[in-house]
Amino acid sequence: MKILILSCSTGGGHNAAAKAVKERLEYEGHEAVMLDPFLLSGERTAAMVGNCYINIAKYLPNFFGFLYRLGSAVSSSRHKSPVYYANSLMVKHLKNYLAEHKFDAIVTTHLYPAEMITCMKRRKLEVPPSVAVATDYTCIPFWEETECDCYILPHQELAEENIARGVPSDKLYPLGIPVGMTFSAQPDKRRAKAKLHLPSDKPVFLVMSGSMGFGKMHLFVFELTRKLAEGEQLIIICGNNRKMYRILKRTYKRNENVHITGYTDHVSKYMDASDIIFTKPGGLTSTEALVKNIPIVHTAAIPGCETFNRDFFVSRGLSLASGHVHTQISQGITLVKNEEIRQAMISTQKKYACPNASADLVQLLAQITGKDSVNQNNQSRKEESL
Repeated sequence: MKILILSCSTGGGHNAAAKAVKERLEYEGHEAVMLDPFLLSGERTAAMVGNCYINIAKYLPNFFGFLYRLGSAVSSSRHKSPVYYANSLMVKHLKNYLAEHKFDAIVTTHLYPAEMITCMKRRKLEVPPSVAVATDYTCIPFWEETECDCYILPHQELAEENIARGVPSDKLYPLGIPVGMTFSAQPDKRRAKAKLHLPSDKPVFLVMSGSMGFGKMHLFVFELTRKLAEGEQLIIICGNNRKMYRILKRTYKRNENVHITGYTDHVSKYMDASDIIFTKPGGLTSTEALVKNIPIVHTAAIPGCETFNRDFFVSRGLSLASGHVHTQISQGITLVKNEEIRQAMISTQKKYACPNASADLVQLLAQITGKDSVNQNNQSRKEESL
């Protein structure tokens, strides 16, 4: 198969899911091309779209939450939104690209390309079969106005919400959010700690704030380091927040128990060595931790879909969360010290995790394109789930 994967750089999660699909396709011998469709109009357009989203979410989170609630209020499958019409401006570029490059199917891990595909279909333009991958544990605004051929859900328990919002039930496939292949492998914690030169007999706390470096991490880290027992280790991943990275590096340069890194492609290695993860409730990071069965404490959420991610996890015992830093830290320490609570969360995570989501998605693509062997379990699993 030759598959086009469309994503946008509005946060790292969408691209991480797209990369996971690409990795699995290529691992199984298929051809995959990953593309930000806004690049077809120029790098300036792609940067403007990505930066606008990120800056609002990062610096004006309450306004971002207001926009999300407004979108949810007006979103409907019965009419098209301004988001649809804005993305329709890209159709001519995507149409020309697809005319020059033939693909068997399209996978999109972002709403915007799904809107472009929908516009192409409504204009009766030729477009390959399309699969939309949801990367949050909710039906985001305007998802229901798109017209893709298949919709991948993070979990079967989200089917009812999507159907109620207007997504056809026969298009729903609760296969899970695709994660990189390194996340699907269960870690040898002792070996992982040794590779990072961490003591094997001490707990390791991992703190992440997403690719944007969202939140007041320096305050959180300050409070957490005050609570750590002797020898306990702290790993901090700052994402693309270079200012935060410099502040933390300077503050903890003499503390041998605090390890700081910026943006990294080796999150899986750090997770393997960790006993507890503190992370904002982004869909991808939460899923990666879920698949690895690492106890989670959810920290500051960007208002909107991340609030729903947090609620999904907490309500099912997949994570703990609080709006207060001191409580978050206490929850993490409790998970480390209380074996019963920690194992209960890990056991629940194993029930909800979908470690084979990428492989199952590839099999679905093979089914809808007729280009490879068909996984007969896909349809039966979908029917049982729904």
